[in-house]
Amino acid sequence: MSMGNFFDPESLALSSAGEALMSAVLDAAGAGVYAVDADGRVIACNPWAERLLGYAPGTLIGADAHDLLAPRTGHGTGLPGRRPVPHDVALGERLGGDRAVLMRADGTALTVWWSAASLPLEPGRGAGAVIVFHDISAQRAHDGRRADRYAHSETMREQAEYDLAEITWLSEVTLAMVSTLDTDEALARLVRQLVPRLADTAVIDLARKRRTRRAAWAHRSPGTLPADPADASALPDHPAHHAALRRVLQGAGTQRVRHPDTDVASPAELLSAVEAVDVLVVPIRLRATTFGALTLARSAAGPPFNDADRALAEEVARRTALGLDNTRLHAAQADIAATLQRALLTDLPDVPGLELAAHYQPAQSAAEVGGDWYDAFRLPDGDTALVIGDVTGHDIQAASRMSELRSMLRALAVDRCDEEPGQILRRLDTAQARLTLSDSATVVLARLHPGADGTWDLSWSVAGHPPPLLLAADTAATYLAGPHAMLLGVRPTQERPTARTTLPAGATLVLYTDGLVESRTQNLDTGLTRLRRHADTHRDMPLPELCAMLAGDLGDTRDDITVVAVRLPRGAG
Repeated sequence: MSMGNFFDPESLALSSAGEALMSAVLDAAGAGVYAVDADGRVIACNPWAERLLGYAPGTLIGADAHDLLAPRTGHGTGLPGRRPVPHDVALGERLGGDRAVLMRADGTALTVWWSAASLPLEPGRGAGAVIVFHDISAQRAHDGRRADRYAHSETMREQAEYDLAEITWLSEVTLAMVSTLDTDEALARLVRQLVPRLADTAVIDLARKRRTRRAAWAHRSPGTLPADPADASALPDHPAHHAALRRVLQGAGTQRVRHPDTDVASPAELLSAVEAVDVLVVPIRLRATTFGALTLARSAAGPPFNDADRALAEEVARRTALGLDNTRLHAAQADIAATLQRALLTDLPDVPGLELAAHYQPAQSAAEVGGDWYDAFRLPDGDTALVIGDVTGHDIQAASRMSELRSMLRALAVDRCDEEPGQILRRLDTAQARLTLSDSATVVLARLHPGADGTWDLSWSVAGHPPPLLLAADTAATYLAGPHAMLLGVRPTQERPTARTTLPAGATLVLYTDGLVESRTQNLDTGLTRLRRHADTHRDMPLPELCAMLAGDLGDTRDDITVVAVRLPRGAG
């Protein structure tokens, strides 16, 4: 390609090297460039122009640009002006446009962006023009790719936001199941989460051996369904729903029941109490155990269930099954722990003239054995020993230490029945230190001695435990504020004091563990005041009922509670 026509040889004395440099620059321009003389004939063009227009190298030179490149009818608008070079360009003005059409050698149209500028020629030849053009389709494809990337990123962002919202909602569903150990309360919270997020109506049926129990339900319109679980019979099944429910409880997968004509004005109800035309019955199942079924129903006003709805419903049912399984396991462990704990506690002796009662209440928030214990036994000399104690912890180790301490204390008391309670507790200190029973423990050891005149003398010693409560028949309740000493095993060589008093006729002595008077929300002084007033108000209750009432009304359900009491005959003294 010769570039001599672009430049005045007199003003630019280009060497062959300079001409080659200009050719290289135009070759690398990244756009089509061609030049025409005053008659509109092509006098130069670069390889980009030849490639874009589909011409072999050098074949455009000398061609009439207008006749060759102007679009045919129906192909769009070409570059402005006809032969010769447009007047405006000849006068030195620049022209340009964002869209025009050039014809390729194969007759197809090429849409371009273009610009044109005047090209001074040799004297006497007038002015030509230089035209620069870009393939608009390449830019359009680039813009399309950018738009696709943007649309994809927006889709991904929206999907991420949707996934986050769904994860958050599923977390709330899980929280509804695990935030309480009461099955009915957990399921009631769950169905409220499902409506209207996933369905217009949600119902949960639990399998109970050979029968089912409708445990929870919710509807998007309050008051449509009965609120009281006792009114579950007010939710009879449509035969189609009943059959699907039966199949699920027998081991089938998710069942879908749809009304055959969902466009009718008054659809037959698939659940008798609500208008439902599309129903999913999803098994609440974990491994081989089917706990029940989750029924989700939508009315004709809502969209039908799709695959995503079904997958989400099955995930909710799976989490529900996990929650129910955890509740079942906790209840079983709690029952085992309570049974074991009661097995470690002793039966109360039959003592003429005395009424004895005890009550043990395990912590409701933990399925573990604890360290509370009580004991009562006859001594060889006819006296009656009464014990209440507490070892720190809620585990097998605490229960084991409690059992060891209880057995040692009983053995020490029976072996030397002539010793006072303080002396016996000091020997228990020594034994605990020798046997490395490192758990801290508190205890009250009381001894009741019947007098010849019908009175009862009480001696007792306290090792770090709340004081005994005395309910007299004719005076206000009081705590026996005798000498107190530190926990068991802290100072095994230190003497322990013993306090004494004579009990009035008809009096009731109450021993208890700290779960009755102390909690995270109540300090010990407040708890002791509440216990004294409550016991004073109900002092005439039968002794077993009194112990159970105190534990139920005052105790901290997060801790074990133990109460043991003895009542003297009213005629004594």
